[in-house]
Amino acid sequence: MFLQRVANKGIRLGTVFDRAAARHPASPVHLDHDLDIAPEVGRRPTLTELADLVDDFASRLWAARVRPGERVVIHKSDGFDISLLAYCVARVGGVPVLLSPKLDGATVAELLRRIGRPTLVTDETKLTRDLPPEVFELSERVLVAAGSFPGAVSLSSLAGCERVPAVTMPQNLPALITHTSGTTGLPKLAVQTGHTVLARCRPQSVLLAPVGRREPVAVHVSFAHSRMISGVALFALRGHPLILLRDDDPQRVAELFARVPPGVIESHPNTLLHWEVLADHPAKPLAKVRCFSNTFDAIHPRTVVTLLAASERALPFFAQTYGQSETGAIAARTYTRRHRSGADGRCVGRTFPGMTDVRVVSRDGRPPTKDSPGFIEALSGGRIVTYLGEQERFDKQLSADGWWRMGDLGYRSRWGCLHLLDREVDEIPGICSTLEIEDKLFTRLPELLEVVIVPDEAGTPVPVVCTRDDRPLDRARWSRAVADLPALAEPVQRRLDELPQTATTKVKRLELARLLTPPQEGR
Repeated sequence: MFLQRVANKGIRLGTVFDRAAARHPASPVHLDHDLDIAPEVGRRPTLTELADLVDDFASRLWAARVRPGERVVIHKSDGFDISLLAYCVARVGGVPVLLSPKLDGATVAELLRRIGRPTLVTDETKLTRDLPPEVFELSERVLVAAGSFPGAVSLSSLAGCERVPAVTMPQNLPALITHTSGTTGLPKLAVQTGHTVLARCRPQSVLLAPVGRREPVAVHVSFAHSRMISGVALFALRGHPLILLRDDDPQRVAELFARVPPGVIESHPNTLLHWEVLADHPAKPLAKVRCFSNTFDAIHPRTVVTLLAASERALPFFAQTYGQSETGAIAARTYTRRHRSGADGRCVGRTFPGMTDVRVVSRDGRPPTKDSPGFIEALSGGRIVTYLGEQERFDKQLSADGWWRMGDLGYRSRWGCLHLLDREVDEIPGICSTLEIEDKLFTRLPELLEVVIVPDEAGTPVPVVCTRDDRPLDRARWSRAVADLPALAEPVQRRLDELPQTATTKVKRLELARLLTPPQEGR
C-alpha cells in the first residue's frame, strides 16, 4: 500500500534506542521486574540508559562472534530483556529470532532444527529445567544471558569488551523473525524486513494521533511478540514514558498504575478481560487512561464498556485493531462511552486508507453475508515476506495478485465495515458464529472469566467456561442466558489455568476440543 511505502527507509532496529535517546534522553521506562541481563539498571531506566545497555550487550554478542546476517534465537526466561536482546542482535547486523518463553523444550528444539544451526541466546534456568541437551547440537553456539552452564558462553564473562559501532543492514533483508501463535500446531516462523516493521508502525500512529506524546504508555504484550518490538520502537521514538509489564496480576497492576498512571494501555484481549476488576479498584488505576487498545484479536464488548467506564478522562476511547502476526494491524474500530455492552463485537471496523485493504472472497459463488461468510483476505505493506523453511506453506496463503488469506471467515456490511465471525478451522456447522455467541454470554453473565465454544466428536458445540475465583457456575442463570441461542451442550467448567493457551493468552481451541474428547479403547 502506497502510504506504507512512502519515505519508508526501514525501522533500523539496532539504533532505535540511540535515536530515541537523542530526542528524549530522560524519558523513563517503568518496569515491574528486574532485567536478568542487568539487574543493576533497576526498574526505572531512562532511554539513555537503555541505549547504553543495548550498545554494551551488542558488543558482547560481537565478542562472542555473532556477525551480520546470522540468525540469533532468543529464548530465555520471561522479561523485557528478551526484547532488548533483539535490538542488540540487530545492532550487530544479526537477525533476531524470538521464541516465547512459554514454548516447551521439544518445540524449541524443532524450531532450532528448522532455522538451521543459529546462535542460541538463553539462560541457566531454561537450560537446566526446560531445554533438551540436543539444543547444543542444533546451535552454532549457545550463549547464556543470565547465569552459567557447561558448554555455553556466559555474556557476563564478556563484560567490559570493546564497544563496536552499529551495523545497519539493507532494510529489504530479513530483520526480525517471530513465531505465530501455534493454535493449529507447530508455530510458523514469520520473517519481517526493516521495511515491513516500519510499515506496521504507521497504522498504529494513526490510532495514537489523538493522544499527547507525554501520555505514559503501558504495555502488557508477550516480549517475544512482533508487536512488542514495533510498539516499543514507535512509543520510544515518539517520546512516551513507557510502562512495561511482565505480570498481569490485577492487584500488582493496580499498585503500579496507582504510582504511574498510564494514559494509554495496550494488551492482549484476554488480559484486558482479566483487568475488568480494576474498574472497581479503590486506587482507581484506570482513572487517567485516554486510550485503551488491544492487539490483533477481537475484544468482547463487555470488556470495552467496563474499562471505558473506569476512566475519568473527558473523552476516553478504545481502539480495537484486527490483524495477525503475519500482517500487523489491518483494520480498526474506535469505541467511546456512547457504545453499550450490546454493541456488535463482530464488527472489527474499517481498513487504514492507503495503508491496508481487505476483501472477502465468496465460498459458494454468492456475495458473502452473515449467513454465508467468505474468506477474509488482506493487503498490507507490513505483511511478512515468508515463513522460514516453509515457502510452500507461505505461497498457499498468498494469491497471485498479492492478497493474503487471513484464515478467518467474515463479511462486509453495507457500510463497509468488516465483520469477523470465526477462524476457518474453528467453524462449527449449524453455528453462524461461535465468537458472537461467546460475546453474548460474556455480556449476560458478568461472572464469566472465559467462555470458549468447541465441538465434541459429534460436532455438538460445547461451551467451556471459567468463572471469577472459580466459583461454581449458577446453572439457572446459565439456562436463562442461553435460552435464545443455538442449541449448546451442557457447559463444562474448568479453571483458567487448565485451558491450553498460546504465548498471547489465546485459548488453543483445537487442543481444547481434543482434551474434552474421551479416550477410546484400543487407541
